[in-house]
Amino acid sequence: MMDLLKIDKIRQYKTRQGFVKRIVQEHYLREDVPCNSELCLAGCRQTANCVVPADVTHYLLPDCQTASDYLDILELPELIGIVFLQTVLHHVRHSSGKRSYQRLYNKVKDMRSRCTVFANEFCHYAYCSREPGEDHVQWQFRVVYESAVWYYNHLAGQKPIVLLTENEKVIEEYGSRTAGVYVLSIGNYLNMFWPDLNQALDIYESLKASLAEVESQSKGSSKEYTEYLPMDVLSAGIKSGRYIDGAIRVNRHHAQEEAFVSRNIRSSDQKSDVLIAGRKNRNRAVDGDIVVVELLPQAEWTGRIISLKAAGSDDVGSEKSESMPCGRVVGILQRNWRDYVVSLPDDLEQQTGGGQSDKILVIPWDYSIPKIRISTRHALQLKDQRIVVRIDSWETDSMFPNGHFVRSLGTIGDLETEIAAVLVEKNLSVGPFSEGLLKEMPENTEQNPWVMDEDEVKKRRDLRRSHLIFSIDPKGCEDVDDTLSVRKLKNGRIELGVHIADVTYFVKPDSLTDLEARSRSTTVYLADRRYDMLPEILSAQLCSLIGGVDRYAVSVVWQLDPNTYEVIKVWYGRTVIRSAYKMFYEAAQSLHDGKQVKDDIPELDGLDAATVDKKLVELKWCVDKLMDIARHLKARRVVGGAVQLEGEEVKVELNEEQEIEDLVPKQTMEIHETIAECMIFANHWVAKKIAEAFSTSALLRHHPLPRQDQFQELLYCAKAKGYTIDTSSNKALADSLDKCIDSNDPLYNRILRSLATKAMSNALYFSTGSLPRDQFFHYGLALDRYTHFTSPIRRYADVIVHRQLLAAVEEEDSNSLHLPSNKDLQQLSGHINTKHRASQNAQRDSQVLFQAMYFRDRDSTTDERCIVDAVVHNLRANGLLVFIPRYGIKGALYLKDKEGLVCDASSPGKTPTWVPGTLEWSEFSITVSTSTCKTTFKLFDHITVRISVQQARSHASSLRFDLVANQPHKKDESIGVQNTSLKTDIIQEVLGESEDKTSTASIYDNQDILGADFPELKKQYGQTNKSVSLYHLLQHLQEMGLEESADGS
Repeated sequence: MMDLLKIDKIRQYKTRQGFVKRIVQEHYLREDVPCNSELCLAGCRQTANCVVPADVTHYLLPDCQTASDYLDILELPELIGIVFLQTVLHHVRHSSGKRSYQRLYNKVKDMRSRCTVFANEFCHYAYCSREPGEDHVQWQFRVVYESAVWYYNHLAGQKPIVLLTENEKVIEEYGSRTAGVYVLSIGNYLNMFWPDLNQALDIYESLKASLAEVESQSKGSSKEYTEYLPMDVLSAGIKSGRYIDGAIRVNRHHAQEEAFVSRNIRSSDQKSDVLIAGRKNRNRAVDGDIVVVELLPQAEWTGRIISLKAAGSDDVGSEKSESMPCGRVVGILQRNWRDYVVSLPDDLEQQTGGGQSDKILVIPWDYSIPKIRISTRHALQLKDQRIVVRIDSWETDSMFPNGHFVRSLGTIGDLETEIAAVLVEKNLSVGPFSEGLLKEMPENTEQNPWVMDEDEVKKRRDLRRSHLIFSIDPKGCEDVDDTLSVRKLKNGRIELGVHIADVTYFVKPDSLTDLEARSRSTTVYLADRRYDMLPEILSAQLCSLIGGVDRYAVSVVWQLDPNTYEVIKVWYGRTVIRSAYKMFYEAAQSLHDGKQVKDDIPELDGLDAATVDKKLVELKWCVDKLMDIARHLKARRVVGGAVQLEGEEVKVELNEEQEIEDLVPKQTMEIHETIAECMIFANHWVAKKIAEAFSTSALLRHHPLPRQDQFQELLYCAKAKGYTIDTSSNKALADSLDKCIDSNDPLYNRILRSLATKAMSNALYFSTGSLPRDQFFHYGLALDRYTHFTSPIRRYADVIVHRQLLAAVEEEDSNSLHLPSNKDLQQLSGHINTKHRASQNAQRDSQVLFQAMYFRDRDSTTDERCIVDAVVHNLRANGLLVFIPRYGIKGALYLKDKEGLVCDASSPGKTPTWVPGTLEWSEFSITVSTSTCKTTFKLFDHITVRISVQQARSHASSLRFDLVANQPHKKDESIGVQNTSLKTDIIQEVLGESEDKTSTASIYDNQDILGADFPELKKQYGQTNKSVSLYHLLQHLQEMGLEESADGS
């Protein structure tokens, strides 16, 4: 056993009272600290998963300040073979905060970066004690340098060491001290070793200028903001209840004036949010930061702004709600700085003094983010481009934060640039799969097709000859990850089976494919494309349960009572299946309705009439039985309190030139809910099984109780027509919504349901060891246990659940399956939740982008598609919020402009005019008063509006709604009446399970629309071949505009 050398480590620090305390700690040194290098000749035991490789030209060691200040460069994927010292990690954690430390840790943890950590402070021959009188910075660099020398000698000089620092004095002092150990500045290093890595050079220049700016500002005396309180004061204040901590949310419509912090109050307090009014009280906090807030005296409380504000306008209405608790930010617990998409201002030459200055205030794409000051020498070249920047600091004497340039996305207005901006804003990485990952993929070519392994088949239950298995999917869907079977057993029972693609057979734990899938966590669906979580050979080929092909699956099979469909027995396990039919929703619904479907089922082609009739009878029995079972399953959940809400989905119609011709609401069929109900059933039973097997480390999905204050808009709208909504439980809410029916306007109930959805909390993944058992429930679906099992091709959570289920039923060693512990699973759950929400938001933003594209080139004054019916669903001090059922979108309509003129629509058949007048606002109506007449708009009135596009250079273009008449639009009177009897459960759960694979028309093959470089860009970034990527444009344009709260699911 190796002897340990004990030494005393002395630390001194100053208390809040100004006293100096001296702490002596025992510190142990050893000789067998592993180097984690493939070149090691000393036989070090490797304790890390990541080691630095032998096939690099040199090893890189950044010093403490370099790792803190230039982490953006070290994170670049091109830089591999980096050895991070323990001393450096400690410095980053204590000087730059947890977020920077986590970024550095992620770089090391990602095996693709081939970096490692060397515990130099425990290595006998690398450790250096601080000498008396030695400056702390000098000591830190001496520790780093001595460790670099030891590392070089330990590897017998096989690989040169490059030590990075920006300290000119130490470069001069240490530069030539030891042969084989080179001390270089970052600029010199990049120019010598990476002269063609322009991104790194641009980041370096911008970061250096930003750091210099911070240093110069620190010498100033005037302060725009107050200093933050010390961390110990903040912690004590939070514990005592004096201060409030939480994430700050900036109101993007009034970004300069309003932000909110939610108080962690477990009660029905209607004012649980704290308003942060004005930028002074916000005190340099950026949207998403975890802040500490001090409540202001009640005399200084104010209300939130209730006026509408036009995009790009600086006009702020004076109308406010009743006063609410207000506060000011006194500290930051955690920064949420990220990559920001920005553009240079129109007055660039004025800002830069005709190009003489390199300091520029750039304008973020996101309205909730303040302008950012950056330094760049390429301002004129970047003037018409969207670029990515990062914030470095925000000093008290600066009105704006300082940041640095990262990269350019492309020309403003280009489709690919705008899509890239959406992805960057949501922090979604969708680059091509790495070469190493693709090498892990099995081969499946015409010359060498993939075949099943006979030994693997013997381990599985073979259903190929015993079960009629089929899939029901949207048109154009090729990545089929779920199939169904139903049959009557000899004992009279009904057997229902849900068979899911066995992705875990191909994706082994901790493989490059697994790491990449974990990093992405979800397939990203945008309006015109998708970015797969897994390579196409898996998602569209070997894992896709297409018809007539043998595939591996994981199945859940129930035996049900033939009358009540109660579960008598359930079986889980690995199977081999062969899907007999691949049906589309329309064909399955038509088969159930008794219509002719022979031509819609390709598997029936070439068969004689008698055989076709026999097979159709057999298939119809299966579809009818499935629908009957699904009705019973849903009825049980509804009795238990499942909240049924309404969604609006729109699909695109194209002309022969593949241009957008029209947007039409998609009709919902009962078969949609049938498939969704079967998937929900499977998810529920799998959740029960893994929660039982892994009581403290199962991955479930929790939909918490909604906050009561979030129901205010719903209660208000129900009251407008004399209804009362009981929100005390999911059952009470569901019953109340069922009673809110207006026989003259079916849209009324749909809008109420959308408002109920909006009030819901977000459904989240969690580890069962992190919540008490009584919190495992799913509120929206009225289930005690729920998880995601049915879509492993597109969700990484399902991959984890498959591994846990197989470990539970096959009694395999959980260690061999690399199942995460409770702590690791909870951390992974947070990552998956973040990526899932980001994906939903990116999908929403891409839909907004294509909405603007659809209306952009249309004449709003003459094109009938721009004149539509709208429903007033809320009132504001200067206008209305309207819902347009024709397209399933919401927006603001102004009745009063910033000059004080009001919109007069009192003359039938004439275009409304802007005239002097006033607005009178009552509880459920708003009245426009002019010198000649009064016009009243009531809640849920139908009016006629005109849709046009409001262009924005620095932000995403948005839709503008103008009043045409205060009467319904005749052509749209029937819109919304159809399909009102068909309801859907929490939108993302039902449509997400049955239409998760929502098809999309591939409309962008036309280079005239996308530009000549689109094919190359698609080849580089689009993992899905256009022949199988048929996802409907503008999918899920839901009337509630809810993001993922409906994913509630």
